[in-house]
Amino acid sequence: MLLARYDELPVYKASYDLLVEIFQFTKNFNREFKFTVGESLKKETLELITLIYRANSRRDKYQVLQEARERIEVIRLFVRLLKDLKQIGLKKFVQINKQVENVSKQLMGWQKKMKFKSGKTNV
Repeated sequence: MLLARYDELPVYKASYDLLVEIFQFTKNFNREFKFTVGESLKKETLELITLIYRANSRRDKYQVLQEARERIEVIRLFVRLLKDLKQIGLKKFVQINKQVENVSKQLMGWQKKMKFKSGKTNV
């Protein structure tokens, strides 16, 4: 079975676009938030992309995808916190949330596919 290159995966591309967007808007945060929530958000998103790479290169992807799904939920939490702290406006919040939801759905679909495949091979 030939694996797709990680950088060709739609979920990788969507996550990378999210990361670029996060790096662009966090540079405008107040100093207090830039070095706390902003840095944490960037680290979580970088880790998410790393997990997507790892999942693509492993035979058993399910657990890595579960961790990636947990990361996207933490990212969602940080984005909401930033909106509540008035570091991003409603329009940016909605835009980022759409990107987060896109990644989340792709991860969920990929994970379900892996669960189905593993269940099918164990029969």
